[in-house]
Amino acid sequence: MSEIKKCNSLEEVRTEIDLLDAKLVELISQRSHLIRQAAGFKDSVEEVKAEDRIEFILQRVRHLAIEKGINPNMISELFNIMINEMVETEIAEFRNADTF
Repeated sequence: MSEIKKCNSLEEVRTEIDLLDAKLVELISQRSHLIRQAAGFKDSVEEVKAEDRIEFILQRVRHLAIEKGINPNMISELFNIMINEMVETEIAEFRNADTF
């Protein structure tokens, strides 16, 4: 990861945060599109839910958070929310694929 910019004012900090927020939204969008693609490779809703995979991801991001010096509980909660929403999207994609 690149070094954090040293800001000289609150306005500059907020500008940098806004830029990072835009990048985060873009990355989440890309992840969401990949999740939709994943539905095409699965054979059942249970496979879509992939509880073992979800647990693996949550543990991995917790470890990454610890390495980066941020609260692993916060990261785990954020990913849990994101994953739950994306699983619902993937289930909808999976079910829609069956209609054609």
